[in-house]
Amino acid sequence: MLKVEPSGQACGARVTGVDLSREISPGLASEIRSVWLEHHVLAFPNQKLTDDDLERFTLAFGGFGEDPFIAPIPGRKHVVAIQRRADEISPLFAENWHSDWSFQARPPAGTCLYGIIIPPHGGDTLFANQHAALDALPPEFRARCEGKIAIHSARKPYALDGAYGEKDVARRSMDIRPSAEAHKTERHPLIQPHPETGRPAIFSCAGYIVGIDGMNEAESQPLLSELYRWQGRDEFQYRHVWEPEMLVMWDNRSLLHAATGGYDGYDRLLHRTTIAAYDPAAG
Repeated sequence: MLKVEPSGQACGARVTGVDLSREISPGLASEIRSVWLEHHVLAFPNQKLTDDDLERFTLAFGGFGEDPFIAPIPGRKHVVAIQRRADEISPLFAENWHSDWSFQARPPAGTCLYGIIIPPHGGDTLFANQHAALDALPPEFRARCEGKIAIHSARKPYALDGAYGEKDVARRSMDIRPSAEAHKTERHPLIQPHPETGRPAIFSCAGYIVGIDGMNEAESQPLLSELYRWQGRDEFQYRHVWEPEMLVMWDNRSLLHAATGGYDGYDRLLHRTTIAAYDPAAG
């Protein structure tokens, strides 16, 4: 039986009473999904998982999402290594608030991340509840955001001249593959309902938004900058502290997340999979 301990913060819960190395039955998947939709990010400690187990768990919640610009680990198509060497001096990966792959036409429903080598301190992941951020948004501010369509692109991080572009790749242990494909754009509303619960949330992130449809930069940037500051406020946050052999799954449709440092001199390695966009026909 699942035991769920809420974090006491804006989102997040610790879940025990389950062995995820075993087959995930439809009933168990449904139970976990219900808890996930309630708490948005779940941490499963003390899980001894292989990459096969990680992939099987991911498939229990939908198909695999597409992971562009980062090569999978050898022998796998859907497992990506999130890693940093003890002596690495490149800028921290994914330290800006973002929702994974929001620049896709159908962004992924969720992300799964499994801790393999976890430093003794540092490396926490921050999550920001975007339902809570919207609920607390002052009415006049919300009115300025309603109906706005944001333009999302991967060009700032993953273009050839981007933050993780050609000049950065040689310094980094992660197998990032910058590409001209990063200049493609997709449009998503700044405020939109969650596809499973219907509850509205802010869908905006500094990492991938390059503008607002129908607004020039002088008009859009003040609004976006104000919104970014609001989205990550302390009262909307959950700070996740990692443990070895812990699996974390989070909902990209209701959350932003950001990496933190503080573990210089230590290796860090996690394996990640992506849960494809929700398909109502599949349940």
